[in-house]
Amino acid sequence: RHVFDQIDLVAPTPSTVLVTGESGTGKELVAGVIHERSKVAEREFIAVNVAAMPAGTVESQLFGHEKGSFTGATQRHEGILRGVHGGTVFLDEVGELSLEAQAKLLRAIDVKEVFPVGGVRPFRVDFRLVAATNRRLEQAVAAGTFREDLFFRLNVFRIELPPLRGRREDIPALVQHFVRLHE
Repeated sequence: RHVFDQIDLVAPTPSTVLVTGESGTGKELVAGVIHERSKVAEREFIAVNVAAMPAGTVESQLFGHEKGSFTGATQRHEGILRGVHGGTVFLDEVGELSLEAQAKLLRAIDVKEVFPVGGVRPFRVDFRLVAATNRRLEQAVAAGTFREDLFFRLNVFRIELPPLRGRREDIPALVQHFVRLHE
């Protein structure tokens, strides 16, 4: 109930949300509910697992690229952040971004602009950001593997998801839900 109270509190605002918790706690589901209850619910919701993207393509996928900017770039690609215009982007495993990609994401959040790979001019972007990680970003900041300024931009409103072992009272309701799904 506490998590849904937090969702209800933040959903109607444009605030950036950081969802934390162990793998399997439902971070993407929370992001989807935030979007559904937001003022941009009729717009697109795109979920991106940063850790599942090949390392060399993350910036191209998120920020776009110009034709000919690298081998295989046979056409221009606008990128996820431009393509979701006015909607919500859910960046899962945001702690896996390279420092260079973190700097570009920080600019996209702060200035609402992205520079595509190989681009010479920025493009305006308009998106709601919900980010998630199962890593302790405070520790990554201390270790120098995550930008402190980006951490503060992501951590505007934080929702911590407890593991199921910490909320055993939810198990009967979950069992009923899954039984109904598979009847």
